[in-house]
Amino acid sequence: MIAAEHFPARPRQTGMDMDELRSTPFTKGLRQVLADTLQPGERVLWQGQPDGVARMMMLRLLWWIGLPWLLLAVAFRGWLGQAATPLLMVGVAMVAAPFVMWLFDLQTLFAITNRRALIVRTAWGKASSRGTVFADMDATYEIMDIGRGAGHLNFASGVPTHSPDSDYTGRYGFRCVRDPARVRDILENARRSRQSAHDA
Repeated sequence: MIAAEHFPARPRQTGMDMDELRSTPFTKGLRQVLADTLQPGERVLWQGQPDGVARMMMLRLLWWIGLPWLLLAVAFRGWLGQAATPLLMVGVAMVAAPFVMWLFDLQTLFAITNRRALIVRTAWGKASSRGTVFADMDATYEIMDIGRGAGHLNFASGVPTHSPDSDYTGRYGFRCVRDPARVRDILENARRSRQSAHDA
């Protein structure tokens, strides 16, 4: 069961200038896309990645279905005839899906700057970035716990549901991020600092 918690904005001291980007074959490309995305004077306060293992555990039901499906399709291949091929392909797809999402997460970078939240990707050789400025964020952030110390940190609404970073209601943010409460506090502190600078 995924539990949703709504957190009002509140002051809290949180360390910044944190780099939680893991070293992988995709790291260099992600850092380069992030550097190209930053505007003059924009500073990265925190960066990290989705917890790919947590996402795989969310999708483990596909393994429970896919593995028996594959075994049955192989066992009855002679009896099924030509119908066995599409059934085998469906089984392979179910078993492979969690690993594909893990690779997708390795090619994803979350960042909080002094101006906005960024989601950067180099997935499947295609670089992309999307930023959400503080003014476009919801007044209250939402955390949805998914277990293993990870969760979804939603900070915007009304985003098209086909986005990989939104849910079926259009809530948008960092998916499967580690320690989402701490990341929420970093984001809130950054937004508050930006607002204070504007009011000064």
